[in-house]
Amino acid sequence: MDDLPDGHFRQLILPYTGNVTHVQVPDRGFSSDFSAVIDSEKGRFFVKAMFNNPGGRKDSILRERAINPYVQPLSPRLLWSVDGDDAGWIILGFEAIDERGLDFEPGSPDLPLAVDLLNRAASLELPDIARDWREDRWDAYVNSEDELMLLRGDALLHTDINPSNLTVGEAGAWIIDWSWPTRGPGFIDPACLVVQLIAAGHTPESAESWAAGCTAWVNADPKAIDAFAAADLRMHRQLAERTPNESWLTDMATAAQAWADHRGIPETGLSAN
Repeated sequence: MDDLPDGHFRQLILPYTGNVTHVQVPDRGFSSDFSAVIDSEKGRFFVKAMFNNPGGRKDSILRERAINPYVQPLSPRLLWSVDGDDAGWIILGFEAIDERGLDFEPGSPDLPLAVDLLNRAASLELPDIARDWREDRWDAYVNSEDELMLLRGDALLHTDINPSNLTVGEAGAWIIDWSWPTRGPGFIDPACLVVQLIAAGHTPESAESWAAGCTAWVNADPKAIDAFAAADLRMHRQLAERTPNESWLTDMATAAQAWADHRGIPETGLSAN
């Protein structure tokens, strides 16, 4: 098929797919070097692949493969994978599901489903394989060791909560794209939802009212949420400044600012380290 990366890729997946009859590249992007729904002699699969090169992108797809057995049935099942130094690719073959991303806009009937998905995720046990995956992406944006300790915990986190990764279809609802699962405080996933909801048009009050349906949010220390909101704003400000042509990063920084304002976090508490 012309839509496959190359003949070598085709040969790597052949034992699992047989002859490929159709390749559908999704409209929304995934953080991978190749992704598509593939129809083949042996079935229909969602295929996600990374070049087998050292670095964070390789690490992310290996984590996604490792965590898949522990996030069932919240995520589509991984059915097969291709790996090896000689392969040139790391390829994951998931069960293909008919689904769409949730609508995060105010008044959407999908909003209760988003809360339910986060509560289902919060009920997952932290597997031993994830104990060394400490969440540290916000560490550089805190102002003190005390704030840093507020961002520690033992919950299994998804951390990439957005309308494309929370999905629904006739067969159920899922959280997909577990590319960077980590261990941290359970409130972080609902907090990520808050910023996404504000970016989708909610007021901060409305966004937090939806997060209040999440057990991990209700049980969180408000000081920890404040520390996260401040760190998240610093992070998104920096990302938006570095890549001003990415309008979605500007939108996220604007949403994070609105949330920090709502929580009464003073500008003096938002100075860069």
